[in-house]
Amino acid sequence: MASEALGLLECKGLVALMEGTDAMLKSANVEILGWDKCGSGMVTSFVKGDVAAVKAAVDAGAEAAGRIGTVVAVHVIARPHDELPGMYPKKKGAPAVAPAVKK
Repeated sequence: MASEALGLLECKGLVALMEGTDAMLKSANVEILGWDKCGSGMVTSFVKGDVAAVKAAVDAGAEAAGRIGTVVAVHVIARPHDELPGMYPKKKGAPAVAPAVKK
């Protein structure tokens, strides 16, 4: 991820975060890495892309989320260190599907 940037959007409440993340993904060429619960109702969304795209996406996301709820923090890290992905949210597995019942 040497030439990319990491963008973070932290909100109070999942609805505001979803609105902000939707705006981030629609406004610039960024890819969502995931989201994580921080506690006390705060949730954070992580996106990556080139520096300009991430900056534009985070700005758009913060504006959209702010119309719905409370934006706690936004931040862009240009050229994150190679070991930083170890702190990204863990990939969540697919939901368990009950096996089909044979008749």
